[in-house]
Amino acid sequence: MSKSRLNHLINLLRDSELNALAVNPGPTLAYLTGLHFHLSERPVVFLISPTIKPTLVLPELEVGKIKTAAISIEGFTYGDNPATWQDAFARACRSVNLAGQTIGIEPEHFRYLELKYLENSLPNARFVPAGSVLVNLRVQKEPEEIEAMRKAVVIAQEALKATLPQIHIGMTEREIAAILSIEILKAGSDPEFPFSPIVASGPNSANPHAIPTDRHLQEGDMLVVDWGASYLGYCSDLTRTFAIGEVSEDFKQIAVIVEQANAAGKAEAGPEIMAGQVDTAVRKVIEQGGYGPYFIHRTGHGLGMEVHEPPYIFTENNSPLLPGMTFTVEPGIYLPDRGGVRIEDNVVITPNGCECLSDLPRGLIQIC
Repeated sequence: MSKSRLNHLINLLRDSELNALAVNPGPTLAYLTGLHFHLSERPVVFLISPTIKPTLVLPELEVGKIKTAAISIEGFTYGDNPATWQDAFARACRSVNLAGQTIGIEPEHFRYLELKYLENSLPNARFVPAGSVLVNLRVQKEPEEIEAMRKAVVIAQEALKATLPQIHIGMTEREIAAILSIEILKAGSDPEFPFSPIVASGPNSANPHAIPTDRHLQEGDMLVVDWGASYLGYCSDLTRTFAIGEVSEDFKQIAVIVEQANAAGKAEAGPEIMAGQVDTAVRKVIEQGGYGPYFIHRTGHGLGMEVHEPPYIFTENNSPLLPGMTFTVEPGIYLPDRGGVRIEDNVVITPNGCECLSDLPRGLIQIC
């Protein structure tokens, strides 16, 4: 599996302006090698090019991981004395002969720490964002990746089902988030979640990226729950909205509009459809409902080993959706100081259309 992934990357590099790629701990390194490292004060860098054996600079205490890699790797190690670390990078860079070459890095992940060690070892090299090479490497998921995401969705849904009966008026957002986190783990998630659960009630639910607070649930609140699970390193990201007791008629109508917008986005998505068309379809429903100014974010984002990755679903994105692309469809309406509604599903583009991986009810459900 990873051998074919490495070959795919090498072909992408050959078709680009890049001579090599430098990767530090994160999804791309794990995707290519099956190895996982924590970002820490000890630098780890993986170097790949069409002309060299894949090369890894890493601490001595982690050298045993190389034996478990999915591909053959040349390792260059260093001890605990930071004064010796530059020498390990110098030895690795001499081995791969990248002097004067153009080397791509991941702008969202690569740190100044690793970059300085490479720059000191390759003073005539040019380091640039890897751009489309990295987008094209992981954006179309393999069947086993989609199955892992499907399992991550099931885990997340089971966790919410177990949480809902425990919610009652007077609980705080923090308390609900804690219960949900425990249920996510009990349902089988990897220990590291894609993100901390968002639990937002009443006026707080008008903030799409709210952080759980000590606010107590009250009669008439809207309750937005945005949560996800991880399985074998792949993410799910879902949102459902609930009514705490009896809520106002306008919020009941808003919930209907958001559900219709969610359905419209999924119906629009398919192979060769522009990503922006999905956003336009969703936005049209909300605008026709009279709440256009209150939909304040894009319709969705890609999903995989990262909870936010390409493709991004916004109106101006004219990139075509292709089979294997996975992303969220998450319209919302947010009334400042009053509350909000968001419904989020995870979907995958298939050769013939769009499959929704999540199946929890989307209508407004009254709890408490």
